[in-house]
Amino acid sequence: MTSDLYGELRDTPPPLPTPGRAMAIGAHPDDIEFGAGGTLAKWAEAGCHVTMVIVTDGSKGTWDPNVSPTELAERRRTEQAEAAAALGAAEIIHLGHIDGELEVSMALREEMCRQIRLATPDVLLTHDPWQRYQLHPDHRATGTAALDGVVAARDPLFFPGQGLTPHRPGAVLLWSAETPDHAEPIATTIEAKIAALLCHSSQGTTTMGDAHAGEEQRAAFATRIREWAASAGEAVGHEMAERFKRLTP
Repeated sequence: MTSDLYGELRDTPPPLPTPGRAMAIGAHPDDIEFGAGGTLAKWAEAGCHVTMVIVTDGSKGTWDPNVSPTELAERRRTEQAEAAAALGAAEIIHLGHIDGELEVSMALREEMCRQIRLATPDVLLTHDPWQRYQLHPDHRATGTAALDGVVAARDPLFFPGQGLTPHRPGAVLLWSAETPDHAEPIATTIEAKIAALLCHSSQGTTTMGDAHAGEEQRAAFATRIREWAASAGEAVGHEMAERFKRLTP
């Protein structure tokens, strides 16, 4: 059998139909919003039941050594609730693992499997664990564990003691993908994505260019997000887009 020598010349596949149920799994509060906030807001607006799974507590997400990790984790839960509301998400699940200490394990795989079988998503979104030079260990571990969980959730002989029906999502979308091959247009929901991101005020210094220092910085951050989405869209013929690697489980 010959290889597909011209696969790179094929057009990007069309956007997915609005799923009935979608699940996004992010390592920290705000990861989902950066990776897929516009897509999830678009689907939620069209009636999709969106579940957001936050794997760690976000307790190390600061450059200030004087911040209490416990207080930071609580603040980030509040911010996540506000961001989910901005996107129209129906449900947030906090798994509560310690920020920065996440490890791929059979226990984490089972936890992911359980959440997928309970939520029965038509589409699952998460980090690309194969993204080249991804520095944060929680991002790598979350992507790996989520995909391991997809395989376990679909096959009935994995974790039968859960007493849950196996479930196979129709598609998996990986954000920050090393080799994206799928795009979702988000021009109509880019403002919802920005609003959701700005709910994460504790992260203004670490990931948002001091967006909470004043109106000028806030506007500059919003402009950067719009420019990023426009650049992603231009590559695939959309006004604005989020790009993913698409897998079929």
